[in-house]
Amino acid sequence: MIDPVALSVFYLAMLLLLGFAGVHVATIMFLIALASALFALGTGAVLNLGNLAWATQNDFILVSVPMFILLGEILLRSGISDRMYVALAAWTKFVPGGLLHTNIAACALFAATSGSSVATAATIGTVALPAFRRRRYDERWVLGSLAAGGTLGILIPPSINMIVYGAMTDTSIGRLFAAGVIPGIVLTLLFMLLILGAALLRPGTAGEPERPAAWAERFGLLADLVPPFAIFLVVMGSLYLGLATPTEAAAFGVVAALALAAVHRRLSVRMLHEAFKSTVRSTAMVMLIVVAAFFLNFVLSLLGVPQAIVTWVKNLGITPMQTIWLLFLIYLVLGCFLETLSMMVTTIPIVTPLVVSLGFDPVWFGIFLVLMAELALITPPVGMNLYVVQGIRGPGKTIHDVIVGATPFVVALGIMTILLIYLPELALWLPDQMYGKAAVK
Repeated sequence: MIDPVALSVFYLAMLLLLGFAGVHVATIMFLIALASALFALGTGAVLNLGNLAWATQNDFILVSVPMFILLGEILLRSGISDRMYVALAAWTKFVPGGLLHTNIAACALFAATSGSSVATAATIGTVALPAFRRRRYDERWVLGSLAAGGTLGILIPPSINMIVYGAMTDTSIGRLFAAGVIPGIVLTLLFMLLILGAALLRPGTAGEPERPAAWAERFGLLADLVPPFAIFLVVMGSLYLGLATPTEAAAFGVVAALALAAVHRRLSVRMLHEAFKSTVRSTAMVMLIVVAAFFLNFVLSLLGVPQAIVTWVKNLGITPMQTIWLLFLIYLVLGCFLETLSMMVTTIPIVTPLVVSLGFDPVWFGIFLVLMAELALITPPVGMNLYVVQGIRGPGKTIHDVIVGATPFVVALGIMTILLIYLPELALWLPDQMYGKAAVK
């Protein structure tokens, strides 16, 4: 019989080694699960893969993933994000830090409709970078604010990562979405305070002060902020009021986005074709990883790995809080080498039972995991948002400036994670108010 703890160590080692070799993380998970099943469980467990793959992809909750991806694609291609950025700029560019605040605010607002950090960084970066080319901003701060602001895409609901976590741990998606609201707002404010401090200490960070827009212009542009707010209210309102499931709420959001695209005369067969292609591409990548993770989860559960890890950690004699700090360090290292969704789904089967057994709320831990995923998005060498922003810059420049620019925001994310660890009510207060206190297991 395989030692579950030794299998876990072997699993993580192979994950890193094969990952460095360029093997896709879904392939790694399939290979480890197949080898473990064949060696310890026999061919019956392997033959169950087909049934498990079908059941996973037939999960009604996971149908919301392509819907939320499509929602973001429609908003991007309909020009709503462009008008949103201009409107926000009119209200923020006169504050010390100028358009850097606009980057964060635009990312936060787009995150409330997107569900993806990479999509948020790519969308706002494409809109924002041309606006900075004729202004004397510190380029590193511009790039860093876009990379960091994009991370809000998986913290402010809706969030694809939260949907996957909820599906894998049988945690309420509604509670997870509600739990992400206050941490999302606090992190947005932390980013903006960081920019404000940098602009006051080093005025050259944000270039020359800009002339405030006239009040009439500002109020006139507020109309361009209505579409993203309307989408957020349709999606989250229908979910929180109990009128729709997460999947139905996502579908409502897509219908509302199509209506807004039609109002702005951007709805066309070509636009829909491009949106559908991008949605299929992203969904295929996400679902391949999810199916592999569910199969691995199935094998590890049969082998007793989660239970063995719980026993092993408890025998170490460390406190629950020390365990969380140990996980913080482990995820910080893993985030440097793994893509965020891959990092989450490969560790959830092992780590979540441990954390819940120590008395931590699974909703709180879901938000903790999302924050660690956000850190992974802007830490080299595999930080996806760093490469997204670098790609928007165009050829001829190195990624070094993006990494340096994102570093202060890594510190801000670390502070946010510490706040969440010691103030769990940041995540739990709103879902408790909306859904009632969760039953203690």
